[in-house]
Amino acid sequence: MWLLLLVILGLILFYRWHRQSQVLENLSDKYVFITGCDTGFGRQIAKQLDTRGMKVLAACLTEAGAKELERATSSRLRTVILNVTDSQSVSAAAKWAADIVTDKGLWGLVNNAGILIPVSPNEWLKKEDFLRILDVNILGMIDVTLNLLPLIRKARGRIVNVSSIAGRHALCGGGYCISKFGVEAFSDSLRRELKHFGVKVSIINPDFFKTEILNSTRLKENITNNWKKMSQNLRNDYGEHYYHNYCKFIEEICSRSSTKLTLVTDCMEHALTAVHPWTRYSAGPYAKFLYMPLSYLPTSVADYILGS
Repeated sequence: MWLLLLVILGLILFYRWHRQSQVLENLSDKYVFITGCDTGFGRQIAKQLDTRGMKVLAACLTEAGAKELERATSSRLRTVILNVTDSQSVSAAAKWAADIVTDKGLWGLVNNAGILIPVSPNEWLKKEDFLRILDVNILGMIDVTLNLLPLIRKARGRIVNVSSIAGRHALCGGGYCISKFGVEAFSDSLRRELKHFGVKVSIINPDFFKTEILNSTRLKENITNNWKKMSQNLRNDYGEHYYHNYCKFIEEICSRSSTKLTLVTDCMEHALTAVHPWTRYSAGPYAKFLYMPLSYLPTSVADYILGS
């Protein structure tokens, strides 16, 4: 009996492996638009797809970031300056992409651009602090996607949205977790709506990686500045102990972060190049073995384990 079960399990795992290992043909004919390519995941996936021979349209926030990426890649890769919070910039970038891809359409869109600061306990922040993050991480993503959707539908292509484990558990205060929960909802609705057109939508849930947004020094400086701007009464209510513990918590998260960005970008690449991409990718050991499984357990269990 046990032998039969093991054989069945082995066959299921082999089938899944075989199905997920199938790669699309003619990758060199496909265009992919990526946001946030100055550093981190965006820069890495742009280089990775360029190496695979795909035609990368890399959107950078700065001229310096664009020039550095161009020097590190082939002539196939093209760059454009894009501020996802500026609708005129988004529209101009979409027109630029349309002029390049013409009738081929856009095979892939990787919504990667994002920020984490300001971050602090919620009561330490103002409405404007939340808006700053939401404007980049979710509203900017929506604007870019809506502007490029006609090109993606034409190619019956792929959309890859970078969420986070913070889109499954609110690990910190501020707009970051709220924005990532929004990415989850936006991706789910897109996936169901665009199935009719043959477009596939994938979500990437990374855990902790050493990128520009997860910089321990900058994060602690931001928390300290928010602490100092609070009224004396509010600081008394929370106390110095709470402030120091929160800084320590952020520092611990940063200390867990990995330098192996390919754990995330390999997921992005699979979502764009596999015949059968996953709907969701858990990128990194903490995502795979702790935070994502924890998201399926009762809230009381998750709260206890996360120390809430």
